Amino acid sequence: MRGNPLNHSQGANHGKLKLTQPVIKECNHIPQLLSIKGVSGYTGLSRSTIYELINEYSDCYDPTFPKKVQLTKVRVVWVASEIADWINAKIESRLA
Repeated sequence: MRGNPLNHSQGANHGKLKLTQPVIKECNHIPQLLSIKGVSGYTGLSRSTIYELINEYSDCYDPTFPKKVQLTKVRVVWVASEIADWINAKIESRLA
């Protein structure tokens, strides 16, 4: 399945993706995974900033940022619910 990892639908839009039902409702037992592009899209952070956040030796290291999941030697992803939790924690922290 291609397009937004959390939403999908192919309709009369000539192959363009239309946001409808979240995939998570269809497969609630399978965690949704986000590529670096997906994480960047949801957080608004650049790819390099995301990698700085997870680099323990970086001045930008954030131990609260979700850990990556290594699927293969070259493919990493993040659990969508963990990214959502991190974003929500950032939103809540501004209220403190």
